[in-house]
Amino acid sequence: MFKEFPHPDEKQRLQLSRELGLAPRQIKFWFQNRRTQMKAQHERADNSSLRAENDKIRCENIAIREALKNVICPSCGTTPVTEDSYFDEQKLRIENAQLKEELDRVSSIAAKYIGRPISQLPPVQPVHISSLDLSMGNFGGQGLGGPSLDLDLDLDLIPINSNLAFQPPGISDMDKSLMTDVAANAMEELLRLLQANEPLWMKSSTDGRDVLNLDSYQRIFPRAMSHLKNPNVRIESSRDSGVVIMNGVALVDMFMDSNKWVESFPTIVSVAKTIEVISSGMLGNHSGSLQLMYEELQVLSPLVPTREFCILRYCQQIEQGLWAIVSVSYDIPQFASQFRCHRLPSGCLIQDMPNGYSKVTWVEHVEIEDKAPTHHFYRDLIHSGMAFGAERWLATLQRMCERVACQMVSGSSTRDLGGVIPSPEGKKSMMKLGQRMVSSFCSSISTSNSHRWSTLSGLHDVGVRITLHKNTDPGQPNGVVLSAATTFSLPASPQNVFNFFKDEKTRPQWDVLSSGNAVQEVAHIANGSHPGNCISVLRAYNTSQNNMLILQESCIDSSGSLVVYCPVDLPAINIAMSGEDPSYIPLLPSGFTISPDGYPDLGDGASTSSNTQGRMARSSGSLITVAFQILVSSLPSARLNLESVNTVNSLIGTTIQQIKAALSCPGS
Repeated sequence: MFKEFPHPDEKQRLQLSRELGLAPRQIKFWFQNRRTQMKAQHERADNSSLRAENDKIRCENIAIREALKNVICPSCGTTPVTEDSYFDEQKLRIENAQLKEELDRVSSIAAKYIGRPISQLPPVQPVHISSLDLSMGNFGGQGLGGPSLDLDLDLDLIPINSNLAFQPPGISDMDKSLMTDVAANAMEELLRLLQANEPLWMKSSTDGRDVLNLDSYQRIFPRAMSHLKNPNVRIESSRDSGVVIMNGVALVDMFMDSNKWVESFPTIVSVAKTIEVISSGMLGNHSGSLQLMYEELQVLSPLVPTREFCILRYCQQIEQGLWAIVSVSYDIPQFASQFRCHRLPSGCLIQDMPNGYSKVTWVEHVEIEDKAPTHHFYRDLIHSGMAFGAERWLATLQRMCERVACQMVSGSSTRDLGGVIPSPEGKKSMMKLGQRMVSSFCSSISTSNSHRWSTLSGLHDVGVRITLHKNTDPGQPNGVVLSAATTFSLPASPQNVFNFFKDEKTRPQWDVLSSGNAVQEVAHIANGSHPGNCISVLRAYNTSQNNMLILQESCIDSSGSLVVYCPVDLPAINIAMSGEDPSYIPLLPSGFTISPDGYPDLGDGASTSSNTQGRMARSSGSLITVAFQILVSSLPSARLNLESVNTVNSLIGTTIQQIKAALSCPGS
C-alpha cells in the first residue's frame, strides 16, 4: 500500500483503519513516520554514494601527485617540487582526515541512537577538538580562607549576563538528516511514555509518584549501547500531569523559543541558547520544528552544580489542539566531553481545553553521572528525582502561567491596594520590574559556568560562597558586584518559613534594610491564586531613608518558594507605577529560596492551601539559601579588600542567627 500510495487521502486511511482495526490517527502517523524514515534512508544512501565517488576522485588525485614526485626534470635531473604543490598535498591530507573524523563521528551517533550496527566502518577514533570554554573569569582558583584576604579583581571578566561565547558547529546535510531521524525516534518513544501505565510506570509506595520500571523500559526500548557505562551512573525518571492557565499555541511558542524558555523558568533554567534551527516547521504552530539547543538547569543553591545538556527539541502537532514536544540529548564533539548528564526522550503532551486552559502531561528521564558526591543537604531531594523532576517543572509552569494571566487582567484585584497604582499600564510595568528582579536574583546565585564560586570559612560547615562579576547591561548598577550566598537547614516546614519571610510584621526581625523599624505595605499586586504569590512595595519607617522603598516579589508552589527584594528609590518606583518602561531602573536584588529537605513530614504539618499541598511541599524541614549582592565599586579598576568580604560575611551571619532565633531553632 505504501509503495503505491505514500500519501493516502482520508478515504484510504479510513478504509485501512477498518481493515486493520486501528484508529485513523494511528494510520496517519504511521504513514508520516514511514515517509520520514524513507526520506532519511534515501538521503543517507545518496550521501554515501557521493562520498564514495568523492573519495575515489581524491585518491586518484593523490596517486597522480605521488607519481609527479618521481618525475625527473630533463634539464637538471632533479625532482621538480614547488611550494604550491607541497601545500596542495598537505591540504588534501587535512581534508581526508576531516572527512574520516566526520564519518566516524556520524557512524558512532547513528549506532548509538538508531541502534543499527555499522560493522563495515573502522573503529571510531577520538576527535581532538578543544572543549568549549564557558568560563567567565574567577579568582584564579584561589580560595578565600584567611584573614589576609586582599585580591585583585580581573577586569577582563565577561559581564554576567553575556551570552555564551562559542561558535556553533558546522552542521552538514548528513548531520541534519541524522538529527531528524533521532528526533523522530525520540518522539515515538515519548508518546509511549506519556500514554502508557503499568508495567512501564509504577506508583511509588512512599509518595505515590509515577516511577519508571527500568526493566520494562529496557525491554520495550532496547538500545545498542548505554550512554554512560560506569557504577556512578543513576537514572532519574518522573511523570506528572496538571491543568495550566494558557492555551496550547502559546505554550508551544514558549517551549520553542529559548529566550521565552529562560524567562518562563528562571528558577530552573539558568542558560538556554538555540545553536541551530534544523527545521522551522509550520508557520503559526511550530509543528515539525526541530532545534539544536544548549541549556543549563539549576537548583537555587551554590551547593548544587548546574546540569548541562546539548539537546534536540522537536515539536509535532498530533491533531487539532494536541501537541507533543520532545527533548533528547545529542552529542557534539565540542561539548560531549564535559557533560555528565544525558537526557533520554523527555518532554510533554499539551492538550487544549474548551475554557482556554491546557492539560499538560510531563515526563523527565535523565541519566546522571555523579563525578562528585552530592552535598548531604540536597542528597535526598536530588536522588529522589524531585529536584529536577516533572513535578517541579509542572508546578513552576502552572505558577508562571498564572502570573501571565494576572498581568493580562486589566482590572484591579480586591487584594490590590487601590489608589497607589493608577492604571493597568502601571500594574504591568511593576510586574515586569518584579520579573526582572527575580531573574537577576536567580542568576546571581546560579552555579552556571558563568560563575566561579570561592568559599569563605568560619560561618558553619557550608561556609559563605562569594563570586564577582562586572555589570554592564541596562537595568543593572554599573560596576563590580560582589554576590554572596550560603545554604542552611532548619527543622521547620517550608510553609512556615515562607510565612515568616512574607509577613511584614516579622520583617524587622531579619531585614537589615528596615534597621529594626516597622514595615508597611503601600502597594500590592496579586500575581497568582495563592495569596503568597504577589508583588509588594514596602516602606520602612526609617527617618534617615524616607526616599527609599523596598520592592519585593514572593512566590510559592509545591516545589518551593522565593522571597526576593531590592531597595528602590521613590522616583524610580513612580516611573514604574506610571506605566513607563522600567527596563533602565537599576536593581541589585537579595533574598531567600526555600526548598523542602526531602524528608517526609510525619506529623500534622502546617496547614496549606490546595495549591501548595504537593508531595514536595510535605517536608519535615527546610533548606534555605540566603543571598546578598553589594556594589563593590563603580570605578574601572577595583580591588576586593578585606572590608568588603567582612561586610557581606557579617551580614549573612547576622541574618541567619536572627532567623534561627525568631523561628526558635538556635541549635540547628
